[in-house]
Amino acid sequence: MRKLITVLIVLIVVSCNDNDGNITLEETTKTEGSENAIAVYNHAYNENYEADQIEYIALNANNAYVLLDPFQDDAIESIDEIKTNRNQLAAYISIGTGENWREDFNQLQPFLTTQQWAEWPGEYFVNATTTGLIEIMKIRIDKIADLGFDWVEFDNMDWALYDDTRETYDIQVSKEESIAYYQELCNYVHEKGMKCMAKNFVENAEDFDGVTYESYQNEKNWWDYSGAQSFLNDGKLVIIIHYNESNCDQVYTDYQGIYNNDLSFICEDNISKKYIHYNQ
Repeated sequence: MRKLITVLIVLIVVSCNDNDGNITLEETTKTEGSENAIAVYNHAYNENYEADQIEYIALNANNAYVLLDPFQDDAIESIDEIKTNRNQLAAYISIGTGENWREDFNQLQPFLTTQQWAEWPGEYFVNATTTGLIEIMKIRIDKIADLGFDWVEFDNMDWALYDDTRETYDIQVSKEESIAYYQELCNYVHEKGMKCMAKNFVENAEDFDGVTYESYQNEKNWWDYSGAQSFLNDGKLVIIIHYNESNCDQVYTDYQGIYNNDLSFICEDNISKKYIHYNQ
């Protein structure tokens, strides 16, 4: 068996802060030896600390998976610049909730629960996967394709699969309907020439092109191991985004031991209070 040797190199990257003119040092961990793993940058959302900033991504991301919120002005304005460095551009989209800050929220509202999601203010779970809802989501996907994205990342695609959530929010859409819903949307993403990124599970998502798992300091590898490994075995992109960690290097090493060096990894460091990027 061919052995892959992982070498950790600390790179000091100098970047300019356009807001105040100060020079800042950014630290990135580089991992050599994997064939399929690529670096991951995340501007779309954050768990505890700030997400990657557009200026930092433009300076540092190269041949990476870059997740943006396609409906934020600063993200849209930087698409061409980010893509010049061979980056794969991914668009964040929540398909299991409606967010009250989106311009199409009023259109979505008839298909949502009336009770707000307690964990995320301003979000309401999808309560009916009717043709009307699917058409609204397809319009979003059309816009994403027109902007030049390569991937669409489906957040909250498992919203209707858990009995406790269904009971708490009186979710009426059936589990089978929710599965058919995200499968139809992924098929449409493929029709538009883009790839689908699943989020946190791959049940009935065999047609998806990759999966992102969210990992926590006291809750690592909580998902179905066989599902993640099956995606790796098929050469698909598998990303672990780990939150609020004081020893990111050790967590990455642990995950490599569970899976292999083809795993893509990004870690929210609770000392520097920012993401640390691997697989550069």
